[in-house]
Amino acid sequence: QVQLVESGGGLVQPGESLRLSCVASGFTISSYAMSWYRQAPRKERELVATVTPAGGSINYADSVKGRFTISRDNAKKTVYLQMNSLKIEDTAVYYCNAESRPFRSLTYWGQGTQVTVSS
Repeated sequence: QVQLVESGGGLVQPGESLRLSCVASGFTISSYAMSWYRQAPRKERELVATVTPAGGSINYADSVKGRFTISRDNAKKTVYLQMNSLKIEDTAVYYCNAESRPFRSLTYWGQGTQVTVSS
């Protein structure tokens, strides 16, 4: 059974940090690009960051560059999102995503974890 299980969300103040984790099971994570998406209330889901299967290429949304860092540990079947200098506008449900490579024929989603940044 394929699963992506996120954790690490919570309530923090502006300027603080959080680290999200996503543990994968039921598929070979090393064959998948892994991404974090987020969806704020009344907004569309947006791509935050992506890391390729072996970690050789990483991309970030402009809104998080310099503040967020995506990483992966294929041996632990885990992807991380380190979020520093959090802003109120980072408040959203954060979702882990897996997309098979090279043909992008399979996609899996986690259930999401809530991140709330509030003073």
